[in-house]
Amino acid sequence: MRSLTAASAFAENILRLLDKLWDALTSKTALLIYIAFALVFVVFLVARIIFDEQRRARELKYRAEADTLAEREAANKTIRDTIDKSMQTNPGIIVAGGGVAPSGNSAAKPSAKASGGNSSSAEEENEGGSRFYMLTEIDKEYELYVRPEYDDGIGLRELCEVFRNFAAGKLKLYYDIEDIRRFIGALAVTKLIILQGMSGTGKTSLAYAFGEFLNNKTVVVPIQPMWKERTDLVGYYNEFTRRFNETTLLYKMYEANCNEEIYVTVLDEMNIARVEYYFAEFLSLLEIPNPDGRNLDVVADRWEDDPKLLQHNGKLRLPTNMWFVGTANNDDSTFSISDKVYDRAMVLNLDKKAVPFDAPNAKNVKLSSTHLEDLFARAQREFDISDRNLRRIKKLDEYMVKTFHITFGNRIMKQIRSYVPVLVACGGTELEALDDILSRKVFRKLESKNPVYVKQAADGLCSYLDELFGEDKMPLCKESVRLIEQNI
Repeated sequence: MRSLTAASAFAENILRLLDKLWDALTSKTALLIYIAFALVFVVFLVARIIFDEQRRARELKYRAEADTLAEREAANKTIRDTIDKSMQTNPGIIVAGGGVAPSGNSAAKPSAKASGGNSSSAEEENEGGSRFYMLTEIDKEYELYVRPEYDDGIGLRELCEVFRNFAAGKLKLYYDIEDIRRFIGALAVTKLIILQGMSGTGKTSLAYAFGEFLNNKTVVVPIQPMWKERTDLVGYYNEFTRRFNETTLLYKMYEANCNEEIYVTVLDEMNIARVEYYFAEFLSLLEIPNPDGRNLDVVADRWEDDPKLLQHNGKLRLPTNMWFVGTANNDDSTFSISDKVYDRAMVLNLDKKAVPFDAPNAKNVKLSSTHLEDLFARAQREFDISDRNLRRIKKLDEYMVKTFHITFGNRIMKQIRSYVPVLVACGGTELEALDDILSRKVFRKLESKNPVYVKQAADGLCSYLDELFGEDKMPLCKESVRLIEQNI
């Protein structure tokens, strides 16, 4: 009996403890504690998920960078292989993409023994060496450079005729002699030439043919739509690889500073990106009268093992023997070219295909840039614009200012004085040259004026041209006016 009572008391105590425990576990304080623990657990879980995602993103980023680095190293090795092979054989090529192009003027260069054998050994030697692999190879190549013999007896008229016959006979590329004269004349005015016209009229092939004619292959740089700065043209220093990503243009600019060859670089479809962005520094440098002051930023400073021609401040001199030829299309996929670019460039319109003709045999010539500049200077002395035509230009300037608020300006007058004598020396006439450059430089500006007003004043302007220069002596200028009139 006594044992039953003890057991019953013990059970009651257990039940009371359980009741108290249940009351404690279900109290408001306990519920708050549960909620706090749940929140802590959720926060921990979210933090863990975020940490895992960040770690995964970093791993993917590092993996992508590693893949990119591997691709770049493979591309650089391919370029080095190409360069080393080219230094052994000196073949000329036309570059249609990134990378570096060896020059095609083998007669103007020393033996390729300085290239150091195959590409793998050259790459091993360069490990830990200069950050400019390609440019230092040029230094090695030109250690034994001997100036070649140039065909410096040719004149401008003969140059135009022989070039036209060479393009037709050897390359089956046909051009009117007027277009050839304008192209050669443009070289005397500026380092930037813009070729406009319908597709298939031979814009790129004209620059290509000129490189073939001079036995120095033309470099074609295809402009990309996303280009916005000079590094897209000349390359940049890669902090990760501690190497400079050298481009075709940088290679050719450096090489041009080592010799007297004439270099032509084509900016293919130049207005598929904004020329004022990626070519801005070049435009500014080309305006400097003293060529020694045209120095392009390449890197921040010079290292001890950098190429010889790189200056102490990391700049490279813009070569005086390199001309830039841009091809431009006007369609929905391109940007309009600003007056800033047009004013600094010479524009050639290739609007029609030339008629094929039987050309006599003509060989390419080896012309030095110094002789070409001498020919330009001699022509400007011997065929200076006549006083009569200078008076005509002055009267036309006054008429354009009064009627359209358009003035020639000092730059345009300087270009006229440079262009007209050279075109005359090439076989053209003074009025033909004036008609061409005025239509490209002055009458083109009418496109930015009120079209209704231009249409109303078109007849008076054309009549004034006939009165000033003679009946139908300025057909290109009048055609420019009529085209604007028709487009209204």
